Amino acid sequence: MTRQLDEQIVARFPVGQRLRVLDVGMGQGTQALRLARAGHQVTGLEQDATMVAVARESLAGEPEGIRERMRIIEGDGRDTGVHFLPGSFDVVLCHGVLMYVEEPDPLLAGLARMLAHGGLLSLLVRNGDALAIRPGLSGDWSGALAAFDTTAYRNRLGLDVRADRLKDLTSTLAGIGAPLHAWYGVRVFTDTAADGAQAPADVETLLAVEEKAGRTDPYRGVAALLHLCGVRG
Repeated sequence: MTRQLDEQIVARFPVGQRLRVLDVGMGQGTQALRLARAGHQVTGLEQDATMVAVARESLAGEPEGIRERMRIIEGDGRDTGVHFLPGSFDVVLCHGVLMYVEEPDPLLAGLARMLAHGGLLSLLVRNGDALAIRPGLSGDWSGALAAFDTTAYRNRLGLDVRADRLKDLTSTLAGIGAPLHAWYGVRVFTDTAADGAQAPADVETLLAVEEKAGRTDPYRGVAALLHLCGVRG
């Protein structure tokens, strides 16, 4: 997904431009820190106090220049209007968040308002059109059969969450003024790998295969996750 995001940023903005980035639901700050190290001005918004503490600890270990380029705010991604003015950012990230939000449309509308004209909205969501893949490949036939007619699922943390369908998000993005510009699949072949599994010796080949599949039909359509990129019109 990082390669996909970088591809969209390079294609949309002049090389060397310092972008204003908002990472909503930043978690431990992995993506936010990476972009700050690349020279961008990054704001991370996260409501989980534990994750905020981890992100702040990571940031504290960075050189002063990077620390100055990144700020961390503890807060809910649905309250972006409380913290920021409309049009304040060139790039807004919302990765791995929508599955925990029962009604995502207000959140997405708020994120779109944060974007300047021509800004990039990057979403990473669970693919609601491929929920039967994981149980099916694992031999859980009853689970696979039930997954065809729902967008609800239980994740690996044991939480009951929800997935999004490409068709629905395409319509939503058009309606909030940030129509879909590009989309990719993420974890096409590797979704069934066990948590904590050791990376294979030929990990670069694995990444190349996943990257190719993530942009190629029909493979990307059955990926565990979808990476959607909308552009503020």
